[in-house]
Amino acid sequence: MVNAQSVPPRRLVYFGTPEMAVAPLEALVQAGFEVVAVVTRVDKRRGRGSDLLPSPVKRAAIALGLPVFHQVDDVLALGADLGVVVAFGQLIKPHALAALPMVNLHFSLLPRWRGAAPVERALLAGDDVTGVCLMQLDEGLDTGPIHECETVAIGPLDTAVDLRHRLVDVGARLLVTSLQHGLGAPRPQEGEPTYAAKLGPLDYQLDWARSAIERHRVVRLGGAYTSFRGKRLKVLDAALVDPNAVGDVLDGALVGGLQLVTVQPESKGPMPFAAFANGARPRPGERLGE
Repeated sequence: MVNAQSVPPRRLVYFGTPEMAVAPLEALVQAGFEVVAVVTRVDKRRGRGSDLLPSPVKRAAIALGLPVFHQVDDVLALGADLGVVVAFGQLIKPHALAALPMVNLHFSLLPRWRGAAPVERALLAGDDVTGVCLMQLDEGLDTGPIHECETVAIGPLDTAVDLRHRLVDVGARLLVTSLQHGLGAPRPQEGEPTYAAKLGPLDYQLDWARSAIERHRVVRLGGAYTSFRGKRLKVLDAALVDPNAVGDVLDGALVGGLQLVTVQPESKGPMPFAAFANGARPRPGERLGE
């Protein structure tokens, strides 16, 4: 095991699970690092009685010909120089950190948005900037000292998908460059921490008492929904017309400062709002969310 702070590490163990963690893994392999093992979550079943579904990282690792493990303890004796953690989805225990030094690629400007959903929380909060940090992993929740950070702007129309793609691209480059040059001594995090709790179903429900700009951010997350005549109505795309407006009354395609563009009624596919209105024929003064 080399001193990763002074000498570029060559033998890596990669810890990751979702789609966001695929590009950094591929970038490390393409850059010539030896990834001796990949650790990811166990396969899950999709639907009752269906086949087991591997994580995106496991699929990528198999395509790259890399050995895959599901338990952290199984890779601690492989003689790796460094563990690289990207959206792994579980805390790594102290004994593992003692056995293998690790860095974590986190998709925010720490200490802002420590935790499970930094991209979504930055979008919901109306942040105009976020970023990627490469940090030394410790026993806390994204509390370790920082090696490198890079800032990424959030545009007023950016969706969570847009933002994730940019952050992943920046993060993969930052990770490879940092490891190629040797990490050096990290610096402590500075500033007031905020926490990015995992989102639940209610975070995606449109609250018509909130301002249009706040509801527009929920739509930009993906998965926003409301109800119409007692049935769920997903709002897939909407335009911001009046940022400060509130209200739930339909006026054509306009409701509370949002112009509905693409919706998905319950048990149907996505459609332009005009097509939905032609079928549903909303009455004057009808409300959403009731």
